[in-house]
Amino acid sequence: MTKEAIIDSGTGVTLAAGGPIRPQDFEESQELAPYLVAADGGADRALELGARPAAVIGDLDSITQSARTELGTAVHHIAEQDSTDFDKALRNINAPFVLGLGLLGGRVDHELSALAVLARRAAMPCLLIGPEDVIFAAPPLLDIAMRAGDRFSLFPFAPVAGRSVGLKWPIDGIEFAPIGRGGTSNMALGPVRLEMDAPGMLVIVPRERLREALAARLAAGAWGAKAC
Repeated sequence: MTKEAIIDSGTGVTLAAGGPIRPQDFEESQELAPYLVAADGGADRALELGARPAAVIGDLDSITQSARTELGTAVHHIAEQDSTDFDKALRNINAPFVLGLGLLGGRVDHELSALAVLARRAAMPCLLIGPEDVIFAAPPLLDIAMRAGDRFSLFPFAPVAGRSVGLKWPIDGIEFAPIGRGGTSNMALGPVRLEMDAPGMLVIVPRERLREALAARLAAGAWGAKAC
């Protein structure tokens, strides 16, 4: 994160982006992470859902003029075009964790760029919530309370290897890579332990396991200082 982050919150942050957001997902995210921030056009999504973000961060090419006027000084313009609005927002948030909405289930190019940011900023406890999935970057060691039969998918955004306990198909000895070996559609046999040798792996679990995923991610260690 930047040394002078725009947002400094002692509670979890709900980060609303411009993609589809289900009201039930927004409600649960706000319950878990009450501090609301928007990434650019996510400001309009939040206002449509009856909530006023404490801050809007982005290059402001998506937010409507009416939302920009209504939110006034809460809008923070970051003009550079070398990063996405999600990345701009995430690197300017200092908080225990972030729950991202409106980043899954919309345009595929936006979704892919969001997943790349998630992998790159693996030190930040950030979970993306979609209609079907919860996705987060794997920490060095993860213990998560899955249930037998739960889908447990792994997708590498960098070459990485690791070990597992509690998966139907263990990952020990596998060299994962973005255009090589993946780990999707695995299955939990119960609680899962995942140990990774390096950052770059994304964990994908069912939407119903949001709270378990959040608890596990918060209990886990980090990869070290986050890239800025």
